[in-house]
Amino acid sequence: MVPSAMAQTPDFGDDSSEWARDGECDDMRFIGPGMASVLNDEDRGHDATDCRVAFEQKRVTMRSEALQQRVVEARRIAWGDDEGAFANDGECDDMRFEGEAMTTTVLRVEDVQHDASDCRNAYQDGLIALRQ
Repeated sequence: MVPSAMAQTPDFGDDSSEWARDGECDDMRFIGPGMASVLNDEDRGHDATDCRVAFEQKRVTMRSEALQQRVVEARRIAWGDDEGAFANDGECDDMRFEGEAMTTTVLRVEDVQHDASDCRNAYQDGLIALRQ
């Protein structure tokens, strides 16, 4: 289930984003499988068509303010690339993190900074955190 900040229909804004009308919602106010993998603050409220379609299809819902802040915080983390053996499998394999979206297999040093998309998405969705 996708976390939701509100049940009402949001103000989707306009289509002035560079990434508008590409089939993915690029507005960090939303969360769900209809989202782009990399989100930028400047796209907030500027990908209306993609986000409205995904919202109506129930592929995105509103992200809470706390999760919007996680998207901003994610910019400070060196994610690396997706060159790891287990990249793009929906689980974070980078031992710098902990939480419910982590792999259940043994974490390997070789995978540090090589599972960027899985880890960034899980971090932005509040499913993992940096280890203390």
